Amino acid sequence: MQLINECSKKVKNDYLKLLKREKIFGKSKELEIKNLKNYYIPMSFWIEKKYKQKGKTLFLGFSGAQGSGKTTISKILKIILKNFFNREICISSIDDFYKTLKDRKKMSDMIHPLFKTRGVPGTHDINLAKIFFNKLNMKNFKKLKIPKFDKSTDDRLKSKYFLYLKKKPEIVIFEGWCVGAKPQTNSLIQRPVNILEKKEDKNLMWRKYVNNKLKKEYKHFFSMIDHFIFIKIPSFNMVFKWRFLQEKKLRFNSKSNKKIMTYNEIKRFIMFYQRITLQMMKDLSKSASMVMLLKKNHSIKKIIYRS
Repeated sequence: MQLINECSKKVKNDYLKLLKREKIFGKSKELEIKNLKNYYIPMSFWIEKKYKQKGKTLFLGFSGAQGSGKTTISKILKIILKNFFNREICISSIDDFYKTLKDRKKMSDMIHPLFKTRGVPGTHDINLAKIFFNKLNMKNFKKLKIPKFDKSTDDRLKSKYFLYLKKKPEIVIFEGWCVGAKPQTNSLIQRPVNILEKKEDKNLMWRKYVNNKLKKEYKHFFSMIDHFIFIKIPSFNMVFKWRFLQEKKLRFNSKSNKKIMTYNEIKRFIMFYQRITLQMMKDLSKSASMVMLLKKNHSIKKIIYRS
């Protein structure tokens, strides 16, 4: 408990500043400090332990449904690991490895119209992500660029806007909604999970293509990750509510309203994610090294450590 308190004193101010920047409202300062001590600091001690056990760059996959809080929690962990443990941290997102809008338009013409919408496996440039991981692992590390995707324009930014990583990271947090997702059986693929699949993927071509990507490319890429941290939401119904809040924040922070989704657009958009999200709730709840259980009010219920 003494170490927890020492850590809390050292990181508290930066932690509260982050919550303010991220516009995390509705909780008292006392409750936020309690969350820091009860959840985020113990998570960071666990990560530090895993890093020491490996002895070289640790790759963490951090996944959960849209709006579950992956990005904010990743930033919180970075503050603790950097300020208290003095670790070099890199946060990257699978979202930044989406294929360009031009490439997705080609996919929609050649394979299936639904591939114009970003999100599902097959819409990421997995080769680019693997090259990125391999460069992070190199002994003779040289500064490298991290791709950046702009959700407000639905396209990858030009390379001149990429972020530079100047130092070799000791811990890499790779976050994204489908990180660690596993393929389904053919019998499950047959049954549509929503109206989008039922009406717009009648021949199952979209579903099968996505599933095959998970079986091959994504499985190989995810095998490069040492441990998975999974945020389990109470039900898929919460995805719309939390995604709507995300979109409001994106609209607030964006200089223009271009490509910011409306209520009905969000309803349709999350249907693209539904099948894999539901499967991940079953699979990663059992297989992830760390599982964060959320309540309906978005607060943490408990954290399960498996290894």
